[in-house]
Amino acid sequence: MSVVVIGLNHRSTPLDLLERVTIGDGALPKALHDLISRHDVSEAVVLSTCNRTEIYAVAERFHGAYQDIRDFLAETAFLAPEDLADHLYTHYDAPAVAHLFSVTAGLDSAVLGESEILGQVKQAWELAREEGAAGPTLNLLFRHAIEAGKRARTDTAIGRHTTSVSQAAVALAADRLGDLRGRRVLVLGAGEMGEAMALGLVKAGVADISVANRTHERAVDLAAAVGGRPVELGDLVEALADVDVLLSSTGATTPILDADGARAVMALRPDRPLLIVDIAVPRDVDHEVGTLPGVTLLDMDDLRAFADAGAQARRGEVAFVQALLDEELDRYLVATSAREVAPMIVALRSRAEALRAAELERHAKRLAELTDEQRAAVDALTKGLVAKLLHEPTVALKEAAGTARGERLLTSLRDLFGVE
Repeated sequence: MSVVVIGLNHRSTPLDLLERVTIGDGALPKALHDLISRHDVSEAVVLSTCNRTEIYAVAERFHGAYQDIRDFLAETAFLAPEDLADHLYTHYDAPAVAHLFSVTAGLDSAVLGESEILGQVKQAWELAREEGAAGPTLNLLFRHAIEAGKRARTDTAIGRHTTSVSQAAVALAADRLGDLRGRRVLVLGAGEMGEAMALGLVKAGVADISVANRTHERAVDLAAAVGGRPVELGDLVEALADVDVLLSSTGATTPILDADGARAVMALRPDRPLLIVDIAVPRDVDHEVGTLPGVTLLDMDDLRAFADAGAQARRGEVAFVQALLDEELDRYLVATSAREVAPMIVALRSRAEALRAAELERHAKRLAELTDEQRAAVDALTKGLVAKLLHEPTVALKEAAGTARGERLLTSLRDLFGVE
């Protein structure tokens, strides 16, 4: 039984393919139950963000679980498994743990050190627990991963300056326009990312903010929080005629603004350019919109390039974060090994007690002539002898937990005493 991670991210996969395997919030419960119903997957957590879709699982058989998860992702993308396989990365056991720790620390993100991923990992884990898809193994793993991610941000400077996708989106817009003060901006999406972008606009000095969302009540609440105006989604074209910038991040599975809609927008604003920063995956704005005169369309690929150029100040922290994550990995391996050692110690002691009891039973006739006090003394003597004989092996197992020596000791005890 192994912990595995199989997935795709912004480094391994083109954006148009990555958005096809993205699993929206509403589809996650069904996806979790689908995964754990497969033959070789006993636990699962699905992490699907704008940068990645990854399946963390407990595999009963590695190759069987790989095929189960590969097929699941291929079905999600409506692709043949072989068309997806070249883009998948796979890690198992310690490398899988190290990968998750790197993700939670922000080292594997498009924006180095970004903070939003930590909350996304926690939410993915909590949902898997609620749906009964995460059990003892993944619960222990994700608990350690969250702790590792928090330590990375409190004990190092990896989280300094612009360290979230939403902050980077606002900074990218400001970079393209020179300054956002005095600009009119519409935020499409009132979820976590939309809220963060709206708050980032306020910090950037934007006084004219509009908010549109599929659920209008959420647009009203967010607009009130930032001193802006709510917009009905049905009025999006008219609203876009009056703004300078559109920042978009919704959970829609198909584009909200297509080329025809964008043409209608530009017809209402002749000779006035429109900047669109779309950080949704799947994209909210059809890529053809970027070909229209007067429209500048930027997506996650553009944001990654922009964020990478601005991450030099944080790159010096990577070595410190990696050293911290190595410590956390060792701590996790010790904890998991201790969990493996404990059953062995119980089994070893149970085996010894069974042998002691059998020997006393075999000599029961010879012991029958003893008084009750004498039989009690023999019982205590044999128990004490067994305890002393097992003391050093027990201490050695506990001390060696999580090391190669510990693995050798476990193997030897299984072979010598016939215990599992």
